[in-house]
Amino acid sequence: MRRFAYIIILVSLLFLCAESFGIERFPPPDFVETNHKLPEATTPAPREAFYEYLDIFVLLSGLILASYLVLKKRSRKLIFCLMIFSLIYFGFWRKGCVCSIGSIQNVVLSIFDSSYAIPIGALVFFILPLIFTLFFGRVFCAALCPLGAIQDIVLLRSISVPAWLESCLRILAYTYLAAVVLFAGTSSAFIICRYDPFISFFRLSGSLNIVILGICFLIVGIFIGRPYCRFFCPYGIILRQLSRISKWKVTITPDECIKCKLCEDSCPFGAIKEPTAQWIDSDYKKGKKRLVFLIILLPILIGLGASGGNLMSPAASKVHETVRLAERIYAEDTEMVKDTTDASTAFRATGQETKELYEQADLIKDKFAAGGWLFGGFIGFVIGLKLISHSIRRVRDDYQAERAGCLACGRCFEYCPRDKERLKKLTECK
Repeated sequence: MRRFAYIIILVSLLFLCAESFGIERFPPPDFVETNHKLPEATTPAPREAFYEYLDIFVLLSGLILASYLVLKKRSRKLIFCLMIFSLIYFGFWRKGCVCSIGSIQNVVLSIFDSSYAIPIGALVFFILPLIFTLFFGRVFCAALCPLGAIQDIVLLRSISVPAWLESCLRILAYTYLAAVVLFAGTSSAFIICRYDPFISFFRLSGSLNIVILGICFLIVGIFIGRPYCRFFCPYGIILRQLSRISKWKVTITPDECIKCKLCEDSCPFGAIKEPTAQWIDSDYKKGKKRLVFLIILLPILIGLGASGGNLMSPAASKVHETVRLAERIYAEDTEMVKDTTDASTAFRATGQETKELYEQADLIKDKFAAGGWLFGGFIGFVIGLKLISHSIRRVRDDYQAERAGCLACGRCFEYCPRDKERLKKLTECK
């Protein structure tokens, strides 16, 4: 055993000597004589996870603060300051990403595609504002959304939009939401990110078409309060419905309404509703008949919408790159076109059979066909419900902020005489 141990020690020493001889035999190159410049040491950038958790912390803190400022403090000035901070932080510093509006696409894709792992930031940004809306109303829209903030700061002279016109224009937002779900669910496109009208301003870059689109929204926003939020925002539609059942809501006056109508004139979003008169028997009978007719009409509208959605599904499926590629390959194989594209050339280089490509495209088209039925049916359902809601008369004794339409901006607080008296008493007590 001792001899064996000595042999192992000797072999180890020989190995170390050989290694040392190797180092001496092959010395490192002389960088001084060859004028070789060593690369400068760089400090690695902070991990993206840090910013993700920081964004979540800022969002949560901002929602808590906004809820306090809207419902308890009732201060338009402080709400505006928080809104400017959110515009700077979430908009210009974080480049508008990740945002709660765009997170709809991540959530939808994670539902329909099991291989997709949704980022924790996108999931939290989607859920947190929904939770706060259920309890405190649309405080996210009030001060945390950078898209709403950039429109709010350009509003100079508000023009009132008739209620019927605003209701019709809001169908665009429902259509946009349905399209977002359709394209994200089929893994075709994230159209919110692609057509975000203000992302070019936040990133100081972008296509000319998107820049023009953003400028148009801001020009309209000078005279009409937050046009994107009210008529196009898909996330705003979700918050709008949840705010109908919120536990707490914005109140214009802290105590008794004196019906001065000043709050109605101050709201640029048409969210303050005036008191309603009593029903007349003849009007009540007409309204009842109209309501019955619209309820019967609802399934017809859903059916017509579903049929229309199915008809447009072939055209919509071309948004998916696989469908476009399959049609291009078919056109080339049947000599409908003479030239080739980079995509078709790259596909042929893979050696994949065209039959497999066509089968994949057919599966995607089937998804769009089913999605088209749901898309159109949803739009028909929305239109039918809007008609029904306008035939229902709601009783109001005072001027009230509509739960769904109120963006909790706090402008009406400053115009209410009763709120001014409350602030005056607080000042005197101090």
